[in-house]
Amino acid sequence: MIQRVLRRSSARDSQTGGDSDANTAVRLDGVTHSYGSAGGRLDADRDPTVIALRDVTLTCDSGEVVGLEGPSGSGKSTILHAIAGLLVPTTGSVEILGTDITRLSDHERTRLRRRHVGIVFQRFHLLPSLSARANVALPLVQAGVPRSARRERATTLLSDVGLSGRATHLPSELSGGECQRVAIARALATDPDVIVADEPTGELDTETGSTVLELLTDVGSDRAVVVASHDDDTLAITDRVVTLRDGSVMLDEG
Repeated sequence: MIQRVLRRSSARDSQTGGDSDANTAVRLDGVTHSYGSAGGRLDADRDPTVIALRDVTLTCDSGEVVGLEGPSGSGKSTILHAIAGLLVPTTGSVEILGTDITRLSDHERTRLRRRHVGIVFQRFHLLPSLSARANVALPLVQAGVPRSARRERATTLLSDVGLSGRATHLPSELSGGECQRVAIARALATDPDVIVADEPTGELDTETGSTVLELLTDVGSDRAVVVASHDDDTLAITDRVVTLRDGSVMLDEG
């Protein structure tokens, strides 16, 4: 039985900015993103080859789970990457806790992501040579947390997601559902304010997927969670569904 997961273990740092509504963790305003022939942000004098996002505006509050729905190529993953600071949109702003991360340097954006954003990937992205516990602890290594504290935190997180007996197992020794639970525990390692999840049940059977969805719902009780999915069961657990087509928001409903 999965324990009720991780209420915030410590008081939040002072929020990174002060201009947003107090409960709004994520805000995209007028976000457009175009990829050129070489990829990435375009020069002003070049013609775009692909417009991935078109004037996207949306928010996600703390304690809210927002689903992104749409066909492949609709912009779901691009929105997640923008929220996580993995790309800088061509135009528009992306605020995390009131800070417009498009105005930050690469170093500042990386530091904010490591501190405030957790990422759950469809294909887990666990390091095959590391145990479940070491994979969960990896963000804490990057954050400079001492080894004993990393081990304690990772052990607690694995217990919280129902994997206390699998801490020393390699990813190859775990089922798909167990790997995804390790990935969720890793995303929670730094106690982030925002979780982004890209097709979190896409590689799982129905029963295992239901367990992961229960976990994401619990995680979202006091964090902002943005989930991209094609799956109706996944979207059903969200508080709000944003429908995307060709990079544009077509519908935003609770």
